[in-house]
Order: sequence, then C-alpha cells, then structure tokens
Amino acid sequence: MTALARKLAVYVVTAWVAITVNFLLPRLMPGNPIQTMIGKLQGRVTPQTQQAIQLQFGVGLHQSLWSQYLTYWSQLFHGNLGESITLSAPVSTVLGQTLPWTVGLLGVSTVISFALGTLVGIALGWRRGSWLDGLLPVSTFFQAVPYFFLGTVLLLVLGSDLHWFPVLGNYARGLTPGFNGPFIFSVLRYAELPVITIVLSSIAGWMLGMRNMMITTMDEDFVLVARAKGLPTRKVVSYAARSAILPSVANFSLAIGLVVSGALLVELVFNYPGVGNLLLQAVLNQDYPLLQGIFLVITLTVLAANLIADFVYVALDPRVRQEA
Repeated sequence: MTALARKLAVYVVTAWVAITVNFLLPRLMPGNPIQTMIGKLQGRVTPQTQQAIQLQFGVGLHQSLWSQYLTYWSQLFHGNLGESITLSAPVSTVLGQTLPWTVGLLGVSTVISFALGTLVGIALGWRRGSWLDGLLPVSTFFQAVPYFFLGTVLLLVLGSDLHWFPVLGNYARGLTPGFNGPFIFSVLRYAELPVITIVLSSIAGWMLGMRNMMITTMDEDFVLVARAKGLPTRKVVSYAARSAILPSVANFSLAIGLVVSGALLVELVFNYPGVGNLLLQAVLNQDYPLLQGIFLVITLTVLAANLIADFVYVALDPRVRQEA
C-alpha cells in the first residue's frame, strides 16, 4: 500500500469514528435526554416532528442499539440528518442555508492569512535583521488576543465609533439576495471586519514559521550554489521559498481546526448568520438533532480540508511523490 493510500485509509477510519461517536453521544447520555426534550416541547411541535425525532434517535421504537446504528447510517447515505426541533425543518436544509456563509468567511480568511503570512515570512527570512522584523511582535500580539475579544474591540472602534465598516449581519437589509451587484457588494462589505479579525489572529503563526524556515533554508547547499552561479535574486528566493514552504503546508492541516473554532466565535461577535450562531441556538434550545448535524458537518469539513492539504503537500514535494 502506498503512502497516499495509507493516508486515505486513515482519513476513512477517522471519519467512521467521528460519525460513530456522533451517533453514540446523545444515546449514552443519562436520563434519556431526547425523551425529556420531547416532553418539554409537547404542544410546540407537530406530531410529525416528534415522530421524526423518535425515528432519528430510536426513542420509543424498541430498537436495539445496533439496529439504530444501521438506521443512522442508512439515513446518512440518503442525506437525512434528522429534524431540527426549534426550527421544525430538516437539519440538512438548515445547514444548507447557513454553511455557505461560514465556508465563505472561513475560506477567504484562511487563504488571505496563509498567503499574506507566507509572503511576509519569506521577506522576513530573506531580509532578516532589517526593519521588517518589527512586524513580528505586532503580529504575535494580535495572535495572543482571543478571537472574540479582538473582534469586539474592532467592532466597537472601527465599526461603531469610526463607522469605517458595517456592523452586525451579513448584508444590508432591504436588498434582494441573488447574483446582483448591490447584494454582492453588500455581502463583501459586511464580511470585511470578520475577515480582518480572523486574519489578524492567525497570520502571526504563518509569518513566524515561514521566516524561521527561510533562515534555515538560506544556509542550504543548493541556495549557496545558486548564489555562486550568479542567478538573479528573485530566482534564488523562489528556490529557497519552495523548499521552506513545505512545513507550512504540512502545518496548514493542523491549523484548520483552530481557525474553524475561531471563525465560529467571530460569527457570534458580529452576529454573522453562519454555523457559529446556529450552534449557539442549538445549545440554548437543546436541539440535539441540530447539534449532531453541526458537529458532523464540522468534523467532516475539517477532515476534507486536511486531506486536500496532504494532496497539495504531495504535489509540492517530489520526495513524497517518490515514496508514494
């Protein structure tokens, strides 16, 4: 079995474990919380919703745990994540409405912080000892500040006081959602401050890691030979950067989980209608089907991002391709 196939097998097993744990948690909680939740919601949900809850969790159906497990997998393969109690709608439908906002915010923020941090780290490593090194303490300070605190400060100062950015929400009220100029422009404007918060909180790690790897790589034999041959500075830097970026790509998969958790907190601060706000509502309302769906989607999304990062690493490093 090749190295890439082994990695893929590990991800498949990890996904299976995550789905199984997601299935077991509400069923192993003491006191049958699902039955308690149905009792509290009597009169506020339709009989169809109650039946959907019972079917999803095996409550009152006298099924064995194994039968419930097989039913759960069957429902997953059909895209059925259950019925939300508080919203009286399928969990897949609810997630389909909120997940694109979180994916868009998270994707843009991660790409910007990784690209900007990598480029600045290359410059810091190449010009070590210059005035550029002063950027490190500043970026490290922002990384040390919790996401929610930094977001709150930026919201109050840049949004409420200076009115440089719109605050709270994802687009201006009164606009018609769709692929039209005013709506797209408004979405981008409302996303600016959340994106700035996430980028400021996560860019320092990329900068510092890339700087240190560039400093180490600059002393490698192939860089010294390239300099001795009189190659242009730009070409020498590109050779060194391509080798130095490999650890950053490897660490990218590890950082995704931290960025995801930070993005969820930022959504709460800015009242951004993504998975973070949905998760808070599910916790407050004890909406177990919705909680299950959110945890499952987050887990599988992080695993998919890690898998993509592994493929990118293989594409960048010829040594790994030879081993694979």
